[in-house]
This record gives sequence, C-alpha cells and structure tokens, in this order.
Amino acid sequence: MNQPVVGVPQMLPAQVIDTSTDSREILRHAKIAARRRKLQDWFVVDVDAHHVETVSWQEIVQYIDDPVIRDQALHFHRDRIGAPPYGLNGDLGLRYQSVGGRIPHQDGLREKVEDVSVHRDVTLTRRAMDSLGVDNMVVFPTPMLFLGMHPQPEMEIWLSRAYNKWMSEKLLSADDRIKFLAVLPFHSPEECERIVTESAGKKGIIGFAIPSTRHSAVHHNKYMRLYRMIEETGMPLSFHAGYHWDDPSLKTVNRFLGMHALGFAWPNIVHCTNWVLNGIPARFPKLKVIWIESGLAWVPFVMQRLDDQFLMRPSEAPQLKRLPSEYMRDHCWYTTQPMESTNMKGLECTLDMIKADTQLLYASDWPHFDFDLPSEITDLPFLSEQAKRNILGLNAARIFNLDPKPVKQL
Repeated sequence: MNQPVVGVPQMLPAQVIDTSTDSREILRHAKIAARRRKLQDWFVVDVDAHHVETVSWQEIVQYIDDPVIRDQALHFHRDRIGAPPYGLNGDLGLRYQSVGGRIPHQDGLREKVEDVSVHRDVTLTRRAMDSLGVDNMVVFPTPMLFLGMHPQPEMEIWLSRAYNKWMSEKLLSADDRIKFLAVLPFHSPEECERIVTESAGKKGIIGFAIPSTRHSAVHHNKYMRLYRMIEETGMPLSFHAGYHWDDPSLKTVNRFLGMHALGFAWPNIVHCTNWVLNGIPARFPKLKVIWIESGLAWVPFVMQRLDDQFLMRPSEAPQLKRLPSEYMRDHCWYTTQPMESTNMKGLECTLDMIKADTQLLYASDWPHFDFDLPSEITDLPFLSEQAKRNILGLNAARIFNLDPKPVKQL
C-alpha cells in the first residue's frame, strides 16, 4: 500500500451531500461560525425555519376532524401507490429550488434518526438549532403555504386544523425550544377565530400565521373581529409569503429565478399595502403584525411609493393620521431572510428606514436553498452590538414574550 508522502499535498476524498446526509454535517461550518462569534452568550431566535410536513402526512391526516374526509385521506394513502399527499395543492412539477439536485437538502432531509423517544422532526429541529446557534426555533410548514390558493376552501380548514393539532402533540410537547405560529385557514374568519380561542396560551404556540399566497382582501370587514381577538391575546399575527407561478401576474415570467424573486415579495407587498391604506394599524394599534420571507428590499419601495401617492390623495385613506411609511415602520415587523446584501449602502439605508434595531427579526429559512446564518447579522459593519443582539433575539423575546436567557449548547 502506498503511504502518503510527507510534505506533498494529498487529494481529499470528494464530499457529497445528498438527501440522506446528516444535517449536522451539512451545517458543520455554521456551528463553527456560531462559536467564532461567541453566540453561546447571545439569545438567538429563528422566527422562520421549516420542516417538510408531507413526510409525516399520513400521521397528520389522522387528525382531520371530519370523519368522511379523514377516511378518504387514510384510504388515499393506504391503497394508492406513489400517491401525493392527500388534499394538498401546489406547484407539482415546478419546484426547481434544488437546482437540479445540486442543493439536495432542499428536496428533503432523509437522514438517519436513531432516537425513537421523540418524533423524528423533533430530532431534526434540535440538530438545526444546535448547529445554527439558536435558542428557539419557530417551525413552519412548507407545501401547506399554498393552501390559500386551494380550489376547495374547506380543505384549508380541515388540513390547517389537523396540522395544528399534530404540531402540538408531536413537536411542541416534546421540546420547549421549539415554537409555533398556529396556521389560520384565512378563507373562513369564523374558523380562524375558533383556532385563536383554542390555541391562545397553549404550550409552544406564540402567535398565528396566515399563508399570504392568496387573493383574499385582508382589509375586508369580515376579518375585523379576528384582528381584535388576536390583539387582545397580545400575540402577533404573521403573513408568511410564498410563490405561486399560476398567479396571473407571474405567468409571463419564464424563469424560476425571476418568478421566485418576485413571487415571494408580491403577496406581502399587496397585503401590506391594503393593511396600511385601510387603516388597520390605526384601528388596532396594539396588534403586532410580522411580514415573513419576502426579504427587505420591497419595504423601502412600498414606503416611498405609498407616501408619495398618499400626499396627493389623502382623502382615499381617511383613517391614516400619519404617513403610510410611519405605520410600516412603527407597527410592522419584518424578517431578515432572504436579506438582500449585494449593495451594502442600500441595505444600510433599508435597515435605517424600517428601524431595524426594534422592528427586524432574524430568520434562517433552514433548510431551504437560500437559508441564512446568524452571522449575516453579526457581520454587518454598520450595526451596533446592541442592534445585532436585538435583531438576533431580543426583539423576538419582546414581541413573543420569550425568556431571553440563552439555553443552547455549542
């Protein structure tokens, strides 16, 4: 056998990442980065991470309330070979995030999990938290974010309720570090109110989430009672963006890159515009609303555009006593991922305009292809250390009422 020659560079074996690779191995450098930046002593909250709920879909459908629909779902998965998850709509074969398999963890985490004392997703979430240097992680679904475009509005109710109950029983009960925003079936305000009543105060549930890929008018009078109920709980309401290539405004975009870039911003742009111009922040001044996974570059655009038009047509937004941008700055929160940083002067201006030291929340979006580490914040040269600490966790502690004591182990 040939022995390595001392002093001669040796060829290292090829490193391959596939869907079975241990996520701790994928995130090995993330843990090194967290240690180097001494995040052990920082309270860090990831307000937007994901799991692929369809891996556990046969479990989730067992929580469907309606016995007929539940039986159909169980039959669907029991007797159909290779069947997709029952009841879900979505983009079918138009998912290109993994870039032809070059970023395979986007397609799913199928790594081995030996611990059977807790649900598999608990173990995977713990691995992600410990690798990223996170104390609390808010877990979102992924394919379910398309439910706002479902042709059967009642399906959004059944699946959202089933998923919320499954999350509470399987994940939230197992680990205090895992947090959740209960999914609201926004097609039905009455069902949303029911979920708010049932969920407020439950272990691990720290707010409510609306999948914002939908054509609903967030300012419609039918939602006002819901907003008041959420405001009275003191818990935040979030709008989580997602793309939908079948949206008429995106059908002329022929590259996934372009559709993804615009699609994740567009629903939150529309909903935030209606939210502000119809005076919802003025009507519910204590309601905390978070705009998730649309990046940040859209916010200065909407601020400036709305201010410009409002000053010429204030009679069309009679509830507003201040500029639209002031409501967006003082009554809205935003998440970092994906934080556009190709122009650092532009990013600095953006963070200044949104008052990032109090209104910005760290989000990784793990395990999606464009996930961000906490170092995206710690390494910004124009932020004070206190602002970085606020963005990484203290702002979240304040609006989610979390204990800001670090508990992670690096």
